[in-house]
Amino acid sequence: AMEKSYVSMFLLLIVISCALAKDAGKKDTKDTTTKPKLPQTLSRGWGDQLIWTQTYEEALFRAKHSQKPLMIIHHLEDCPHSQALKKVFAEHKDIQKLAEKFILLNLVYETTDKNLAPDGQYVPRVLFIDPSLTVRADITGRYSNRLYAYEPSDISLLYSNMQKALKLLKTEL
Repeated sequence: AMEKSYVSMFLLLIVISCALAKDAGKKDTKDTTTKPKLPQTLSRGWGDQLIWTQTYEEALFRAKHSQKPLMIIHHLEDCPHSQALKKVFAEHKDIQKLAEKFILLNLVYETTDKNLAPDGQYVPRVLFIDPSLTVRADITGRYSNRLYAYEPSDISLLYSNMQKALKLLKTEL
């Protein structure tokens, strides 16, 4: 009888690992296929290893109490510009490493806070907010008509803007 329970345990483990492997495989292909109707993690593909906050309110609370800057990414799942930026952001090793120093939030809907749309509700847009909960209007992309927009080709600018958000923080505190 003892052997039998070992065998069934073993079979169970095989079944579990296959299920996990299937999910892992799905993750990689999700960009090319039509978007799955599966519940996604809070990262929504922007960095699955990173810790993402769930709501704007939670993000503000965490930024204030941890004294870390907050990075908010507004995007839409079916916007090709958002998808393209997400891909380079998620694959950029230095950005993913640096992002650990931020409170992170990505939103697929607009908040009622007008401060998060200083020059309009376009996507993708990335805003930095310091722990005093002030939007960093001085950290912008390279487009004068859409100050917080970034294209995939702007990824190194986004990286240096992340560094800027952290650096200025140190001098101000």
